[in-house]
Amino acid sequence: MKLIILFSTLLTLIAAFHSSAVFAAGMQDDVNQAATIIQRFDTIPEESIPAAVLRDAKGLAIVTVTKAGFILSGRGGTGVVVARTGKGWSGPSAIGTGGVGFGPQIGVEVTETVIVLNTDDAVKAFSRGANVQLGADLSVAAGPIGRTAEAGITPIAAVYTYSRSQGLFAGVSLEGTVVATRNEANANYYGRSVTPEQILAGHVTPPADALGLERVLAAADRRSCATLMACN
Repeated sequence: MKLIILFSTLLTLIAAFHSSAVFAAGMQDDVNQAATIIQRFDTIPEESIPAAVLRDAKGLAIVTVTKAGFILSGRGGTGVVVARTGKGWSGPSAIGTGGVGFGPQIGVEVTETVIVLNTDDAVKAFSRGANVQLGADLSVAAGPIGRTAEAGITPIAAVYTYSRSQGLFAGVSLEGTVVATRNEANANYYGRSVTPEQILAGHVTPPADALGLERVLAAADRRSCATLMACN
């Protein structure tokens, strides 16, 4: 019985990951979706990512995650990660996520997730091109939310995680989630073989189609500065 459950869970995880890939026509869809997610997360200030968290973020991983299962659940999705550079935000690097969890998950649910990289080490972990397991390779915690957490926030984990599903927003823990680089997607998007380290360091000029995400991130930075009345 345990083997049957394990096999079913693995199939669920594989199906969840590939369903996300099938519905994404390419990395540009992930880039466009990332811009939309950042905008959606900012629509309700009282329940959004605090301005202080965004201002101090070293990077952001933005993914659309599909969860499916019964008792044991599998989750997988695609998205992009970006990092701050001396000139603003880097171009996007393609990532995929996956994991297995427990809980009363029945059916299929699509969740928009933002992973805030609070430290330089977190950015380095995403730059290596190897799998990153949240909670093992990097400490992870549900992020603080809302205006009540705007000032005086000291990160308690290398990454904060936030999710929005079916219109509900929350800081949630994604401990155990595995994040992997999608090297082939990066090569197709940039027109040549590039590494996540090159992209996130700002050494690779992103395609013109990535400017929409860059503008959204810059606008979020301006709103954070205005809210806090201070900029770095």
